[in-house]
Amino acid sequence: MKIRLHIPDLSKLRVAILHRPHATVQSLRRQCKPIGLDVFDCWPELPPKALAADFVFFDADMGYDAQFPWDAGAAPMPMIALIGSEAPGRIEWSLSQGADAQILKPVGDGGVFSALLIARRAFEVRQSMRDEIGVLRGRLSQRQTVVQAVTLLAAAGSSEDEAYAKLRHLAMARRETIEDAALRVVLDAQNEGGLHDKFGKY
Repeated sequence: MKIRLHIPDLSKLRVAILHRPHATVQSLRRQCKPIGLDVFDCWPELPPKALAADFVFFDADMGYDAQFPWDAGAAPMPMIALIGSEAPGRIEWSLSQGADAQILKPVGDGGVFSALLIARRAFEVRQSMRDEIGVLRGRLSQRQTVVQAVTLLAAAGSSEDEAYAKLRHLAMARRETIEDAALRVVLDAQNEGGLHDKFGKY
């Protein structure tokens, strides 16, 4: 069975090269031109227009945290490390910046296109995982709220089964989800500062 791979069209995308003036920059520019990329280079920091870039190449050898207008590892686009020194500290730093791919220096006549594709794919996977983790954390938080609401309702003199049934009734009466009903119970208890007296109305 053959797996069809989708190779995206990279033409007209914007690329920032964060590297001091060097032959490396010229090599990258030469490779980017036939792909149709709009390239600009900068040093020592990324300018505001870099926030609109689709990719960022950055110097892993002389780079430092303050070069980026975002928190470490939170780049809003794929990042490609330009690595000349394989010192563990430099590798670790480039990884902490969220490098999605790398190109070894000195940069020759190839490698940019594949690095762009790999970086884009790695970035998309990372973003997808981050979104999924956010959803799962939200569900876990909602589940904990339901447990807390049932515990509060049970404290008013009900069993846990009766408290859960009461919570379901509250949700149905207001045509809301159990999670929303649970949140309302918890917030009501917090706002009024009492538990046992509060739940008579439920």
